[in-house]
Formats: sequence, C-alpha cells, structure tokens
Amino acid sequence: MRTFGSLLVRGLIVGLFAGLLAGTFAYVVGEPDIDSAIAIEEANAAAHSHDPSTAEHTHDDSSTAGHSHGAEEKPLVSRDGQRAGLFLATSLYGAALGGIFAVGFTLLRRRLRTSDSYAALGLAAAGYVGIVLVPFLKYPPTPPAVGDPDTITKRTITYLLTLVIGLLAVWAGVAASRWSARFGSVPWIRLAVGGAAFLATVVAAYLILPAINEVPETFPATLLWKFRLASLGTQTTLWLLLGLGYAAAIDRRTGKVDSEVVAA
Repeated sequence: MRTFGSLLVRGLIVGLFAGLLAGTFAYVVGEPDIDSAIAIEEANAAAHSHDPSTAEHTHDDSSTAGHSHGAEEKPLVSRDGQRAGLFLATSLYGAALGGIFAVGFTLLRRRLRTSDSYAALGLAAAGYVGIVLVPFLKYPPTPPAVGDPDTITKRTITYLLTLVIGLLAVWAGVAASRWSARFGSVPWIRLAVGGAAFLATVVAAYLILPAINEVPETFPATLLWKFRLASLGTQTTLWLLLGLGYAAAIDRRTGKVDSEVVAA
C-alpha cells in the first residue's frame, strides 16, 4: 500500500525543482525586459520633474523644493535583491504548488480512469489551462512600471475571479464530456461537447468581467509583449516540469498507485 505522505513528498520535491528551473527561465528571459521597463519609468519621471508646467509648483514652495530634488525615495528592495528573491519566490511557489498537485492527484486518481502517468499529465494540463491560460488571455500581465497603483486592489480581485472561473470552466468541460458519455457518444463527440462547455463558460465570464487596460500608448508594444510572453513562458515551464516530473516520480519510484491511497 502506498501512503499519501510518500506522494505528497514527491510532489513537494518535484515542485521545488520545477519552481527553481522556472525561476531560471524568468531570470534569463524576463529580467532584461523588467530592467528596460524600469528604465522607461525612470526616464519618464525625470522628464516630468523637468517639465516647466511642474516647475512652477516647485519654485512656489522653497521649503519642499530642496526635499523633492535632494531626497528621492529609494526602493525598499534593490534590483539585486529582487533578482535573488526571484529564485526564492519561484522555488517556494513551486513547492507549494507541488504539494497541492499531489493532494489533487490523490483525491482524483480513481476518477481519472487511466494510468498514473497519464493522470498526472492530464491534471497538470487542466491546471495550466484553468490557472494560467484563462486569466492570461483576459488580463495579460504588465511590467512593474505599468499600471495605476490606485487600481491594484481592483486588478487583483478581477484576476483572482478569472482564476476561479478558469478552474470552473475546466470542471464544466470535464462534467459535460462525461455527461455526453451516458448517451454512448463517440470520443470526438465527447471532446466537442466538453470543449463547447469550457468555451461557453470562459466567453461568458470574459463578457461579464470588466476590461482593464492601463498601458500607456507611449509604452513600446514590443517590450510589453516580450514581457508577457516571458511571463507565460515561466508559467509554462513550471507546469510542464511539474506534470512531467510527477509522472516520472510515480512511474519510477512508486509504481502504480494503490486505490487505497485515497482512503489513507
């Protein structure tokens, strides 16, 4: 009998390494774009401080003029610290995601009706679609220098709602596919019914949720999409390695998972 603890430990280890490698991808591909975005932000701030329209307010108050030019606020964490923290954050996130993945695998294993490796890969694919792709297509990420700080709460809430809706859409697609199987439908019809239910849920949510676009027109479009693709690539690397790694860990180290694991 295989224990739940052994499956959980494997999920944590696989997730840790997947997060570390995803952080490496983000560092190599995404960090240069972030540096470029920060440079644009600093250049715009410098141009704004030398704008004649704002200079009048500076000269009107001599007590604050010296403070505004002489003591600019420094970031709480330096760029070097942020780069080092990137690996820590992605590793911890990967480990946590691996633990959740192992729990989900254990609970859903008997319902998937396939081999352990295919079950792990299918679960990873479903998680990637619901947690990554659905929110990305509605609210693609933007560099740190882009966005209104006053709307960060609204953007966070809408993103989390999209994430939940993505998972619900995946569930709706699977449920619709299994429902169609009761009528003896052939596999491609089951796939079409499940895909239609998934798309209907996603499209309805996209129409209801508000549109948010705070990217300035002057921001380089090429840099924006390079950052977004790097962000998507980081998530893709994480979920791909998580699915493949967990499937390999199950096959090579635990063999077939006993059905009694769920009860354990």
